[in-house]
Amino acid sequence: MTLPTDSDHYYLALGEHRYRPTIHVQGAWSDREQHMAPVSGLLTHAIERHEPRDDLQLGRITFDILGMIPAEESTVRTRTLRPGRTIELIEATLSVGDRDVVRASAWRLSRQDTSAVAATEDPPLPSPEETTPWEGMRIWAGGYIASVEFRAADDARAGRGRAWLRSPYGLVDGEESTDLARYVGLVDTANGIGVRRPPTEWMFPNTDLTIHLHRAPRLPWVGMDGRVSWGATGLGVTSTVLHDSEGPVGYAHQVLTVRPQPGR
Repeated sequence: MTLPTDSDHYYLALGEHRYRPTIHVQGAWSDREQHMAPVSGLLTHAIERHEPRDDLQLGRITFDILGMIPAEESTVRTRTLRPGRTIELIEATLSVGDRDVVRASAWRLSRQDTSAVAATEDPPLPSPEETTPWEGMRIWAGGYIASVEFRAADDARAGRGRAWLRSPYGLVDGEESTDLARYVGLVDTANGIGVRRPPTEWMFPNTDLTIHLHRAPRLPWVGMDGRVSWGATGLGVTSTVLHDSEGPVGYAHQVLTVRPQPGR
């Protein structure tokens, strides 16, 4: 499938919950797959549009990657798994052809006025204006990485990175999306921020992404304070404190399957 190259969005809405990816969705491990970051944003977009309620808010969303995500027309199905007055569990599944490729589950929790006790223990990041443009992500291929602007603190090392990113592109052409969906649509990038070894030598794709939020993030900037741990038996974890320009907003975790690149 030829991906549209002239769009200013990641997806084109085709109607009936069908979406066509553009070149900006193209993956980093293969040019024939979709990057998980915009897929996460699309599924969050679908969850927010499913039976919306102003009295509930997204507190946690987990994405399970069920296989390669082909860069082809995709369909999203949503359903309520656990309805409730103050807590709901929503599921969204992205399929390509007749195969499910990503499944998301999201807890919606009640809105309360807790401003008097709001606090966090996570330190702030240097602001986007205090960091410098960063080309370190260009070790990754694909249209998605090319679509994102990166800025980074100067203390990056293998396994540790602090960076800001933003994208000039909208999420879905033909459907209005929220700051939250567009924010989530950049979070999976965290696994590439503080790599322990170059992706030309080692593979370390994530098979999931879980995001916990203690407040709703705001655009345009997504801040990441990430740490990467690799074990001795092929497992890894990327753990990231998520920020916006006003401070910390929550956390992201990704489990990795670590292996040498073929032929190395």
